[in-house]
Amino acid sequence: MSLYLNLNMINFDRFTLDNGLRVLVHEDNSTPMAAVNLLYKVGAKNESPDKTGFAHLFEHLMFAGSKHVENFDEPLQWAGGDSNAFTNNDVTSFYATLPAQNLETVFWLESDRMANLNINTRSLEVQRKVVVEEFKETCLNQPYGDVWHHLVGLAYEVHPYRWPTIGLTPEHVESATLTDVQDFFHNYYHPSNAVLVVTGNVTQARVRELAEKWFGDIAAHTTPQTRIPTEPEQSTPHINRIDANVPNDALYMAFHMGGRCDESYYASDLLSDVLSRGRSSRLYQRLLKDRRLFSDIDAYVTGNIDPGLFVIEGKPAEGISMETAEKAIWEEIDLLKNELVDERELQKIKHKVESSLVFSEMNILTKAINLAMFEVQDKAHLINNEAAIYRSIEAEDLRAQAQHIFRRENCSELFYFARK
Repeated sequence: MSLYLNLNMINFDRFTLDNGLRVLVHEDNSTPMAAVNLLYKVGAKNESPDKTGFAHLFEHLMFAGSKHVENFDEPLQWAGGDSNAFTNNDVTSFYATLPAQNLETVFWLESDRMANLNINTRSLEVQRKVVVEEFKETCLNQPYGDVWHHLVGLAYEVHPYRWPTIGLTPEHVESATLTDVQDFFHNYYHPSNAVLVVTGNVTQARVRELAEKWFGDIAAHTTPQTRIPTEPEQSTPHINRIDANVPNDALYMAFHMGGRCDESYYASDLLSDVLSRGRSSRLYQRLLKDRRLFSDIDAYVTGNIDPGLFVIEGKPAEGISMETAEKAIWEEIDLLKNELVDERELQKIKHKVESSLVFSEMNILTKAINLAMFEVQDKAHLINNEAAIYRSIEAEDLRAQAQHIFRRENCSELFYFARK
């Protein structure tokens, strides 16, 4: 029986405004602070193939001022708070923490930019330059910066995960018209396409009062019912070889796996930990430390809402060929497919996962973000069930999942050679 079994229960209330805004409240009077996460159900997968990077552009535009607030951060800082945001393939998330007594400040700020964002020629030009410069700096001018473009383009044929959040090319953002941007905002940034989560030293009654006051009069829109194409099962290996101006060769292997709330996700996640969680993990111990085949190696899952990827990436050590490095990784994969993970090794991984879950849930902001991510998938209850799900996974489950995903025909391999 785990020591953590009932220590991390997160109780929350839920209500929905007439305009469709879903609101979740988690009361925690152990802190004087409050955290607010406003999540919009729009990410890179909602873009058109010829207009990518828009969700990321809006992450920046949302800080460019609104009708009654010229500078979003300044009033929040005066209230003792700070904020940030992130965009991924599935969602765009804006979050803030501040003293709970000043909670209304965030409601005022977030509601004003939801209803009255300044989208004009000047704000578009300013943020366009920022986003394009970020693309050039992180993807074009940085070693290995374009790897994700190549890898997801190799792994996905029809699903919009085939382009990264920052976009396929900077030209898509450079050529975006004011009408393009205004239409994107109107389609996705409205109450019925959002989830608002408040955690910390708050009450459900107070949050409901503020939600009705600041968001209740914002008109609901209809979100476009864009059909996201289902990625067909990969039936042959996908392989690409690239020469680039990088210091070392690098190898990337991507396997299709289940989505974030899929039942199979948890076994895949544990497999990534068996391979590459800490210095005692298999890839680090066997391929980097003992055999010295790699100078760097890692394994992780993307955690997408739709079926995502299990990625193994590594840089072969000096003098080690790409073929030798690839062969060694497949040998480790075959062990997972053919042999049961030792019970002691499995329990150690489970304890690490559970400890991470418990400690992350001590932070009110993390709780707000996690609740919003689960709620957008209509599965907020999973925030209290994940530890038990991980705990229930057996060695045979891991072997079965390894056999399912670690198939040659399910693998996309990117060989990234340092140009001589």
